[in-house]
Amino acid sequence: MSKIGIQVKTLAFGSLLAPLLFASFSAQAGSAGNWKDGAQVYEKVCGQCHETDGDIGVILAGRQLPPAYTQLIVRNGLRAMPAFAASFIDDKALQNVSEYIQKMPAKGKE
Repeated sequence: MSKIGIQVKTLAFGSLLAPLLFASFSAQAGSAGNWKDGAQVYEKVCGQCHETDGDIGVILAGRQLPPAYTQLIVRNGLRAMPAFAASFIDDKALQNVSEYIQKMPAKGKE
């Protein structure tokens, strides 16, 4: 199978699996439904796809994405990226994780 075929299958699988995977993480917020900080949101939600060396989601570290852009994509989705409603990631948590993503340094190659 070609590399493109494998990537398409990976994206398709990720887009089908992502909503189920993310639903299981909703209990990871604090007992009142509050997230500790942007790093926690990234670790528990975003990192599940974006910390896979680009195999599922694009690499976000080091891209200095504007928070407004990140928030737009999170709320509306884009391609394999599902949309996340405010009932899953509230506006404050989304703001925090967007700022965290903007400041993430690029990972060094080992």
